Amino acid sequence: MIAAGIDLGGTKIEAQLFDADWNRGKTKRVATPATYDALVEAVVDLIQWAGPVPVGISAAGLINPQTGIALTANLPASGKPFPADVTKRAGRKVTWVNDARSVILSEAVFGAAKDVPSVAGLILGTGVGGGIAVKGRLLAGPTGTVGEIGHGPLSAPTVAKYGLPLHACGCGRKGCVETYVSGPGMVRIAEALGSDLRDTRLIAAERGQVWRVWCELTAELLLTLSLAADPEVVVIAGGLSNIPHLIEDLSAALKAAQFGGFGIPELRLATVGDTAGASGAAYAAWRKANHG
Repeated sequence: MIAAGIDLGGTKIEAQLFDADWNRGKTKRVATPATYDALVEAVVDLIQWAGPVPVGISAAGLINPQTGIALTANLPASGKPFPADVTKRAGRKVTWVNDARSVILSEAVFGAAKDVPSVAGLILGTGVGGGIAVKGRLLAGPTGTVGEIGHGPLSAPTVAKYGLPLHACGCGRKGCVETYVSGPGMVRIAEALGSDLRDTRLIAAERGQVWRVWCELTAELLLTLSLAADPEVVVIAGGLSNIPHLIEDLSAALKAAQFGGFGIPELRLATVGDTAGASGAAYAAWRKANHG
């Protein structure tokens, strides 16, 4: 085995080993503890289980690169020096990658955008996340926030056109993209427009006004991503990526939003599946250990 990835979620933690061909080998899964000290201990145990290979950890939230303090909503680690405590207890360093960025890296290296030089990713589910990979490397900057596109502002003209109220976001801001361009956000659009539908699958299947407004808002997000990074491909993952006509309808909405006569990036569905978080983190750790 050449690397290990630990997928750290709110309900479970799973460690996965990968061989030289990036096939998954042994795995080990434990329930996510409810207290901080137990969480650190559980992660350390899995690092030790993985053995003397590079280890990457895929987890929701952010690590402040200046302070090392974690910011996360679904783990009992927010406000704590999580990486430092794990490193101290494990006696070795590991590579930390945001869970959305891990998925995008995995798709760029192994999945839907393999061999595409410039790839952006959009995770559409309970929340909204993303990332950008160029030639198999995630873009990263001094604040560690690249890819937090779910917490940018909504398109003001679209919000005004449909009279959508602004909602508080879990990040502390108001009117974030995530409040409407997500599964719960789609339901909020239905409520605002007076629809009785409260199931995202039914809303998407109907392809009525609620779905069109959601596509319009999501297309504005994709346009912003395209204007900022101009990726060749945007890979879409997350629970909402299972909607059968998602690529077709979002591509049409993005074409309508784009400058007249200009192209748009190709939209593709994620293909790696449930190993994406762990394999992306494992690859990041392996590459850091072998290529700096």
